[in-house]
Amino acid sequence: MTTTSAAAPRPETAAVPREKESGATLNVFSHAFLVLWVVLAAGPLIWVALTAFRPSADILSDPTGWPTSFHWENFTNAWNKANIGQYTVNSLIILAGSLTGTMLLGSMAAYVLARFTFPGNRLVFLLFVGGMTFPVILALVPLFAVMENFGLLDTRPGLMIAYIAYSLPFTTFFLTSFFRTLPTGVQEAAMVDGASHTRTFFQIMMPMAKPGLVSIGIFNFLGQWNQYLLPLLLNNEDEKTYVLPQGLASLAVSQGYRGDWGALFAGLTIAMLPVLVVYAVFQRQVQAGLTAGALK
Repeated sequence: MTTTSAAAPRPETAAVPREKESGATLNVFSHAFLVLWVVLAAGPLIWVALTAFRPSADILSDPTGWPTSFHWENFTNAWNKANIGQYTVNSLIILAGSLTGTMLLGSMAAYVLARFTFPGNRLVFLLFVGGMTFPVILALVPLFAVMENFGLLDTRPGLMIAYIAYSLPFTTFFLTSFFRTLPTGVQEAAMVDGASHTRTFFQIMMPMAKPGLVSIGIFNFLGQWNQYLLPLLLNNEDEKTYVLPQGLASLAVSQGYRGDWGALFAGLTIAMLPVLVVYAVFQRQVQAGLTAGALK
């Protein structure tokens, strides 16, 4: 009578522990990289915020130290004496006009390019794409001449127009791809019911494109809020009309000579707060807008 030997283990079962070990090693490296990335990204922000509460003497003696007490007068000096409050108001006014114009014109152009076929459609789209590749610094001299000829130098409308022209190519490119992912059935049903193109766009298509609009709106907000080169060229006549990046650069020069480093870091903290608040509020919408095109 013969006995059967035990079956040899399958190669697949022997490979499972190795796969688990490699997966665990990959997780360790990925988590370590993420921790390093968080430290590199958030570390400078935390350092600036903590330094804003320290007196200038402590900052010079120990730049990386912790605040022993909170000196709130740094923020008062930055807001009132260094005119950070006025610069912030100027930036908000400029941003209100430029961001509204950018989103309105960009969404309208993207909707037409994405949903309608006409001669030159592809050419117009490629012109917007070409505008993304054109370095802004090469257009500074002709831009200055055009603004001077139209009497728009050192004016808020002139700076708003420059911001809109700077942000429009990428806005149109991004939203064109997003509008193409939206279903056509709703648009066709609205047209059959007698809705005009304007009503269809504002009441039906724009609400459907809300994730994409919020995402590109955040990017435009960050870019226009931190814009320094265009205001330096087009808005350099009166210091009272400076936007926040110009004011911070002026503050860095003046406070550096005066030795009031606490007010300088307080001004930087004030400039960071709106960006952090906007992103914290619209974080989910930004993520939804960036992934909506891929999911659809």
